[in-house]
Amino acid sequence: MENSTEIVSFVLGMYANMGQLKYLSFTLAMLFYISVIFANTVLIVIVFLDKNLHEPMYLFLCNLFINEIYGSTSLLPCLMVQILSETHDISVFHCFLQIFNIHTYVAIEFGTLTIMAYDRYVCICKPLHYNAIITKRKVQVVILIIWIVSFVEVGVLLSFTIRLKRCGTVINKVFCAHHLVVELSCSSDRTVSLIHDLVFGLIFTVAAPVSYISYSYVKILTVCLKASKETKMKALDTCTPHLVSLVSFVFACFYSLITQRFDVFSVPYPLCVFLSMYVVIIQPLQNPIMYGLKLSKIRHACKKFLTLKTSQLYIFMESI
Repeated sequence: MENSTEIVSFVLGMYANMGQLKYLSFTLAMLFYISVIFANTVLIVIVFLDKNLHEPMYLFLCNLFINEIYGSTSLLPCLMVQILSETHDISVFHCFLQIFNIHTYVAIEFGTLTIMAYDRYVCICKPLHYNAIITKRKVQVVILIIWIVSFVEVGVLLSFTIRLKRCGTVINKVFCAHHLVVELSCSSDRTVSLIHDLVFGLIFTVAAPVSYISYSYVKILTVCLKASKETKMKALDTCTPHLVSLVSFVFACFYSLITQRFDVFSVPYPLCVFLSMYVVIIQPLQNPIMYGLKLSKIRHACKKFLTLKTSQLYIFMESI
């Protein structure tokens, strides 16, 4: 039995099957990453510059956009390096760092989507008390708590795994996954890590937020059924992007949780790779596009920003 200190790196096994697809994969990954950074950064800047968007809902969105950049950055740069590499090794330190980043990204995403559901519930079901219940100060505190709790929870999760003795080195994935790293362990006490991983991954991170969000939307639906057409349309406009984002994210997380633990799907290799990275590629790109197109205030702020920059450019060109 080997001591964990004797294994200094893991091998990401799924890169070995890329063959001639690696250059196309690298190009697509680079385009996705540039698009994610650009789209989310633009919306963060617009929310920051436009005082009309300094409201709780848009502050939560800004936190969501920051998390999208954090999540995609935790994987895609390393992914692009691995695609072009010949060995596909990743050090134990960087492997655990990647696990920490991806898990915290998922936890923060669900935490933000949950508090956004509560924000919509208060806005629609208790509109007269909204400004008293949801204040900027409370929003800042809640966002800080989401990040701190996510970091602490994932830190505790990894504290069990880091101490395990590891006998295997091949991770059959394009990035480090916590469950697969635990499976490489030959320690008799790895059951604790597997149970904690299941509790954190399924109950704390996914099931609890989804249950509360579902409860919030049942309340919202109850109010909307009795409300005027104008109220229904307002609720539909603000809730649709949130629901699309939630359903997409839940699908990606459940797919990842199930396929890592049970070999129940026979999926072609390219599709398997794409779905395994869905959480940190499609979600970070989908959210800014969805919210940017659907929410009228953000659309108007984007148009105003682009018009202003175009006018400034025109004046500058005229002065030359």
